[in-house]
Amino acid sequence: MNKPQGSWVAIPTPYTKEGKIDYEGFKTIIEFQAKYGTSQLLVMGSAGEVTLLTLEEKKEIVKNVIKMSKGLIPVYFGTGFPSTGEVVEFSQFAEKEGADGLIFTIPPYLLIPQAAAYEHFLTCMKSVSIPVGIYNNPSRVGVNIEPETIEKLAKECSNFIVVKEAMGQVKQLVKTKRALGDRLNILCCDYPGYSIVIPTLGMGGNGLANIGGNIIPEEMAKMARPWTSVEIMEECRELYFKYYPLLEALYWFSNPIVIKAAYKILGLPSGSLRKPYPELKGEKVEQLRKIMDDLGVIEKYGVKK
Repeated sequence: MNKPQGSWVAIPTPYTKEGKIDYEGFKTIIEFQAKYGTSQLLVMGSAGEVTLLTLEEKKEIVKNVIKMSKGLIPVYFGTGFPSTGEVVEFSQFAEKEGADGLIFTIPPYLLIPQAAAYEHFLTCMKSVSIPVGIYNNPSRVGVNIEPETIEKLAKECSNFIVVKEAMGQVKQLVKTKRALGDRLNILCCDYPGYSIVIPTLGMGGNGLANIGGNIIPEEMAKMARPWTSVEIMEECRELYFKYYPLLEALYWFSNPIVIKAAYKILGLPSGSLRKPYPELKGEKVEQLRKIMDDLGVIEKYGVKK
């Protein structure tokens, strides 16, 4: 199975003026990402407003995005549902439609213990044969997936190939890497509050599961390469320090609030956010625009009218 590595970008869900799914917008975003070297995409992650989509919308997104992306760029789909049964049903649907892979999370709000998390993931992983991964994001769902749980799952499920880490403990990354070596690919988030990009790649991680690539896809593609040479390491460090202020801005508020504001600045399709998400307005928009302008992002990526 082709394990995700490099820059794995979690893209937003674009909407029309009427608030419907903008499939032409999806096509534009997918082609934009493929053009600038993104390795794979995550659709309907937290940046995709997954909890605000209906089941029918999620299924239509799967069908349409698969058609747009096949042969262009691999796409994994988030499976955000409250119950194990719903995740299994949706996962089997996505597999039948031809999805490249799926990402499972702890169901939000439930605060389940590790044993229950293990059983949930085990059931979901074994329900399909396509590549699957875990998105560990305790700040969103209230539960951290322990390295021991990840190790047990890796021994049970051959299609479990990637961990998308969004937590601030380098110790946990080390324990997972020591236990599993190259059995699983480890990609970390680009949240500056954790700043685990350099540690993850330095210990042999495989890339970045990021939102920064929405705005600077080529730079993130270079930054996210596994460290196979001193030159790659040095370029990663240089790019990370340079674009750190932009990453900080993208995480001012919960995703995808700032991502969609940045898309509008660049002229990329986004649409409004679904309530209760607020739109980024006023002074913050101008601060974001200045950061992007100072770094040359608007000049490079802005859509020319």
